[in-house]
Amino acid sequence: MRIVSLLPGTTEIVCALGLGDHLVAVTHECDYPPTVRGLPVVTRSMLDHHEEVSSAEIDAAIRERARNDLSIYQLDHELLASLQPDVILTQALCDVCAVPLKQVEMVVAGGSAQVLSFEPTSLDGIFGSIKAIGRALGVAERAEALVNDLTMRVERVRAQALQVNYRPRVACLEWIDPVFGPGHWMPELIAIAGGQPLLGVAGERSQRVTWPEVIACAPEVIIAMPCGFSLERAVAEAQSILPQRAGWYALPAVRTGRVFAVDGNAYFSRPGPRIVDSLELLAELIHPELFAGWGPQGASAVIG
Repeated sequence: MRIVSLLPGTTEIVCALGLGDHLVAVTHECDYPPTVRGLPVVTRSMLDHHEEVSSAEIDAAIRERARNDLSIYQLDHELLASLQPDVILTQALCDVCAVPLKQVEMVVAGGSAQVLSFEPTSLDGIFGSIKAIGRALGVAERAEALVNDLTMRVERVRAQALQVNYRPRVACLEWIDPVFGPGHWMPELIAIAGGQPLLGVAGERSQRVTWPEVIACAPEVIIAMPCGFSLERAVAEAQSILPQRAGWYALPAVRTGRVFAVDGNAYFSRPGPRIVDSLELLAELIHPELFAGWGPQGASAVIG
């Protein structure tokens, strides 16, 4: 079986199911596990992602391409065709996150490749995608076992969080300039980890919020997790932008030193097996007295 994965999350799922050797191509963003980094790459971004390009400039470029009905990704049609995949894994959830489904379908129209699209918006949805991919790739039992293991870890966090006497108000920022609150599975993860989610609704898309809205909700924990940014870049963005905002130093989270940046690219933005690592990290940041050492090492930093 020859598999092309057009999502970092599905790439991780395929490898977690023991089918990494069947991958024949991935995207320019697929970097985990490390074994996939040498595979042919069939996508590229049409945006400038150099470190000196600001969040505001990236946001403006995305909006401009959207206004002109242009994708922010380019698919290498010739390379994809030459690889002769049997299965292509993609999504239709977010055109900012990956090649749009319509573009993929147009490229493979008339061919023999099976296109499977996944649009999880919740933790159960992510686990459902893992099971569906397992069934489609002929390893349903492996997928069930993987989901069972992940579910046990989630329930372990949930049970531990029941011990808390207080649930702090948590603002997860999925983009910093402009500010976007948490969407899809993130409010759910915050609640499981023992926090009160702010600025977003579970299962819904991440939405742009105004800075006065952030001030008004008085977050006690702030976690900067810009979609697609490494920890280093998230730290740099948070440190350069957030302290310049009016009322920043009066926020409870800032006064108590509970402002963090995380590696959103590796964890929170990817609907795959490491979403549970994300939950464990989130729990550690919200309740370090209960979850010290639970999250992956080197995935977060304090913003002073």
